[in-house]
Amino acid sequence: MTKDNVTRGYGLLERFLAKKRAKMANEIIPLALRTGRILDIGCGPFPYFLLNTEFKNKYGMDRVVNISHSTDNINIGKFDLESGSKLPFENDFFDVITMLAVFEHIKSEKILIAIPEIRRVLKPEGRFILTVPSPWTEELLRVMAVLRLVSRDEIREHKCVYSHRDIIDYLLRCEFERDKMKLGYFEMFLNIWAFVDK
Repeated sequence: MTKDNVTRGYGLLERFLAKKRAKMANEIIPLALRTGRILDIGCGPFPYFLLNTEFKNKYGMDRVVNISHSTDNINIGKFDLESGSKLPFENDFFDVITMLAVFEHIKSEKILIAIPEIRRVLKPEGRFILTVPSPWTEELLRVMAVLRLVSRDEIREHKCVYSHRDIIDYLLRCEFERDKMKLGYFEMFLNIWAFVDK
């Protein structure tokens, strides 16, 4: 694995897929929010999305990070979202928080601990964006991992699958409002995108 791999483990399509996720997320970030701070939770060992988005201040967190990618404009920190610990930021700190292809790596019961923390550090009118594989793709991803098209390490760590209904339910249970949510598909229905404004 080179230091610039976007995931742990090798996958021929990993950079291509990261590019598609980054493009989707960038399309749903309003221009007005880009003058503030963004946090990418689960940025991976190489912060591909943060390096490919325009923001005044960028922060990335993951339990496996390459600190050498911290720069004046990107602050990288080690953090395990499943630990149940509080995010090390004050209330209402971020304009945008992203979790791109991260939900599926978290046990469902831990999601209900993580989302309130995300909501706490998100500013009023801020936006929380996430992407997950569509539920029906799980077997396809396992085949792709065997073929080394995607990282075996990453696919082995999938703990849950999430549908639109599941995502809406988790967000509602964590006090986000339904009329501030939007969801859709991308990559020919292989992936789900969602955002909610605080």
